[in-house]
Parts: sequence; C-alpha cells; structure tokens
Amino acid sequence: MTGRRSFSRRNVVTLGLTVMALIVGGCGRSGELRAPAIGAPAPEYSAITPTGQPVTLAALRGQVVVLNLWATWCLPCLEEIPQLAALHTRFAGQDVRVIGVSIDAAGMGSDVTDFASEHRMPYDIWLDPDHNVSVKFLTVGVPETFVIDRTGVIRARVIGAVRTGDTTLTAAVQRALQDTP
Repeated sequence: MTGRRSFSRRNVVTLGLTVMALIVGGCGRSGELRAPAIGAPAPEYSAITPTGQPVTLAALRGQVVVLNLWATWCLPCLEEIPQLAALHTRFAGQDVRVIGVSIDAAGMGSDVTDFASEHRMPYDIWLDPDHNVSVKFLTVGVPETFVIDRTGVIRARVIGAVRTGDTTLTAAVQRALQDTP
C-alpha cells in the first residue's frame, strides 16, 4: 500500500502502554502530566538483568548513570548503539554506568541478550517488559536517554536517538561528573 505506514502489533502495544502510563501514572494534583524535570530527583526504579537478578537505580548512587531506553525492534535504537558503546568506553573507570533498559515483551530475555551480543553492546542491559520505566519517567517512546548524577538527580534528557557527532550526551556526563561529589 502506498502512502500508508505499517505498524507491528508490538509497536501498537507499546504505544498503548505508554499512553496508559501517561494517563494513569503521570497526573499531578492538578491533572497535568508531569515528567521528572531536569534538576529533579530521578524516580525510584527497578528492573531485572537478563539472568533474572533484580536491579535498582538507587543501588547505583555514587555513580553517574546514563539510562537508555530501547527495544530490539527499534531502528533508531540500533543506530545509536555505537554512540552509547563509545560513551561506555570513554568513561570506563570514571564512575559512569551506561544502562540499556530493554522494553521488549516478557519472555524475550534471551532474544535481548542475543541482540546485545550481536550488536556489541558492552554496557549493562536491564529488562523491563512491563514498561515500568515508561511510567516512572513519563517517556515519549524509544529511544530515550537520561543522565542521572551521583546523587540521583536528572541532569539531562535526550528524546530520540543519539546521533553520530552529537556531543550533547557526552557533555552532560562530563558536567554530571564535575558537578557532584
């Protein structure tokens, strides 16, 4: 069909879950949707590793965290992997953790692990098939990336893919390293 965009069932489900998260989880007292602001504490968040171990953002206090939301079916997510891998390598040994949070469906843990290996994702991978991260951070979609400083405060948010040559994320990590104890 010409002129029509085709959406996979998974994309439609993801969109539906995100919209529900916005409606149910994001309303303030006045009924406004409020994403966590730059300069505000990051929401409490937990997920699991591909091996089933529970993980939390709180456990990473003392480190700068680059939290990247992605999915195996997301082409822009695939395109930004080299930039995130380079960021991981550049800041190795400097108390910076790059975390890729997969929002792929439940039961896809081994597919996510295979994908990460095939595409040389050297950073930590967390699984969030219930899209809790979307609810907590009131995300627009994938990819989306947050820089969280050592004290748990959000320092930057990048909506969309991190593009080759874009220094926004690197600069945010450098500022977070300098600005926090």
